[in-house]
Amino acid sequence: MIKRLLQGGVIGLANIIPGVSGGTMMVVMGIYDKLIHCITHLKSEFKKSVQFLLPIFIGTGISLVIFAKVIEYCFANFPIQTNLLFCGLIAGSLPIMFRQVKGKKISVGMLVSFLAFFALVCIMAWMGEKEGQAADVSLNLVNSLKLFGVGVVAAATMVIPGVSGSMMLMIMGYYTVIINTINDFVQALIQVDISGAFHYGMILAPFGIGVVVGIFLIAKMIEIIFQKARTHAYWAIIGLIAASPLAILSKTDWQGLSLITGVTGAVLFVAGWFVASKLSD
Repeated sequence: MIKRLLQGGVIGLANIIPGVSGGTMMVVMGIYDKLIHCITHLKSEFKKSVQFLLPIFIGTGISLVIFAKVIEYCFANFPIQTNLLFCGLIAGSLPIMFRQVKGKKISVGMLVSFLAFFALVCIMAWMGEKEGQAADVSLNLVNSLKLFGVGVVAAATMVIPGVSGSMMLMIMGYYTVIINTINDFVQALIQVDISGAFHYGMILAPFGIGVVVGIFLIAKMIEIIFQKARTHAYWAIIGLIAASPLAILSKTDWQGLSLITGVTGAVLFVAGWFVASKLSD
């Protein structure tokens, strides 16, 4: 139980840092195949699957709550440097993906997979809110449906090795507002502010439901896709990752740029690249 809780904590930390893939951490810890199997066979192997999944999900949730406050502080005080650090983490994860396709002849289908998902990220970035602006999450039906969709997309990418769910939230412009809402919800609970907790909980609910739906929807698809078209799938993932730094930088608020922020941001970009490349090993 403790081991599974700690593994969940690692997955939660990975998923809250744009550029670090929760799916990759699952692979590194040797639980990816079993986790996907438990999700896709939850109904037929209910007791066994729940015993495996529950502590991991609890650990993930605790980790998300704890580290959300740290991320909020970084964005509030060092937005440019934080974005550049995340871009370095994303770019540094590319080598592990290229190793998956090394030595395999590149076909037209593989190039199409790469270009299609590269374009998809660019389109999502163009359609999404700028990260320097708060996405509208006021309580109404349209915003609830948007949050549900964002949750589905984020969760689906969370379980794909090499792809970061929080990276996709950044691209869509919802990363900061979701992090802030989680922190506000926890703060309201601590202060026993029932109305505040209810308000923030209602914002998070459609997103949370979307996350659950996304995980179960994508798990079976991943199982099938990686069995039948593994190399094409990796080229699609490479397209997602390659376009993501461009999308994040295009949505960064550069008004606070100075020599100091530029230099420290560049150092953090390189540091992020180094850390991600080591994690990839």
